[in-house]
Amino acid sequence: YKVHNFFFVPFREQPIYSTRAHVFQIDPNTKKNWLPTSKHAVTVSYFYDSTRNVYRIISLDGTKAIINSTISPNMTFTKTSQKFGQWADSRANTVYGLGFSTEHHLAKFAEKFAEYKEAARLAKEKSQEKMEMATSPSQESPGGELSSPLTPVTPPMENINGTDEICDTTPNSDTLPGPAQNALAFAHSPAMTKHWEAELEALKGNNAKLTAALLESTANVKQWKQQLAAYQEEAERLHKRVTELECQSNQTPVIKSQKTELNQTIEELENTLRDKEEEMEKLKEELENMNDLMEQKDTLTQKLEETELRSRVLEEQLAGAEQRLEENQEEQENFRKSLRTLLELLDGKIFELTELRDTLARLIEEAS
Repeated sequence: YKVHNFFFVPFREQPIYSTRAHVFQIDPNTKKNWLPTSKHAVTVSYFYDSTRNVYRIISLDGTKAIINSTISPNMTFTKTSQKFGQWADSRANTVYGLGFSTEHHLAKFAEKFAEYKEAARLAKEKSQEKMEMATSPSQESPGGELSSPLTPVTPPMENINGTDEICDTTPNSDTLPGPAQNALAFAHSPAMTKHWEAELEALKGNNAKLTAALLESTANVKQWKQQLAAYQEEAERLHKRVTELECQSNQTPVIKSQKTELNQTIEELENTLRDKEEEMEKLKEELENMNDLMEQKDTLTQKLEETELRSRVLEEQLAGAEQRLEENQEEQENFRKSLRTLLELLDGKIFELTELRDTLARLIEEAS
């Protein structure tokens, strides 16, 4: 045996199909309400025991086995809604319920349940046939006693020469020779002696084979008796379960109404969950947009700081240019004043020169 969280699973038993679902059990007191046995979705697996030819449904929640149900031919898996199914286990005296995330998973689980239920039915019929064959009176003789070669032997309805043909060597009573004649015939016929010795060896071999088969059949009978007792116990449990179900049949309308209310509640919760998921998606999109806007804001802030830095540099340059312009204007004003003074002096000199010219001209005229 190997251990799965304190739950023993034989090595010969292997998982053949697994899925995930929420596990429920019927309330043993009220037989109406569902009690959750897992806080979240857990793995639910079909196991197959190749030695005993048995199928089981097993589910573990941490260290606790919340489902350990052997599939029998009389079990029925019922879909009660689009995502919920249930079956009754008479051995465990309970009803299991599974809630799946999608309708596809429920349909697949129900398909596997029907498949393994049919396999269990065929295995049970085959086991019953073997049990009936083993418990019925045998029509074959083990051939344990060996007759004298002087006495005619009627072998059982079993193959003697290793073939599947049935040999009938019973002599006719009208032509049956006496013991003295047989002794004389065998004394004078070495070929017949060898023939009967060969048949004697064949009978010894068949005797050994039949003895081994008888021992094996005896062991199988014991095992089948144990299985028959187990089946009888299961039948008694089933009768009790049928009685309980008949008592509960009067409460079916109440259960149906509660089931309808529960389905409506589940649908409302699913719709609410979908709305919340859509809101979450919208919030995620808005958050992504906010992240983009924050990045753009950071970029614009950096550009604004660079622009302000350039603006301060330009203002300083503008202030310097204005200062230089004022200085240039002052220099130009001083230069104009100097030019005006120079022009006034030049006008005075020109006037003096004009007077000097006129005086010289008069002197020249007077001198001539």
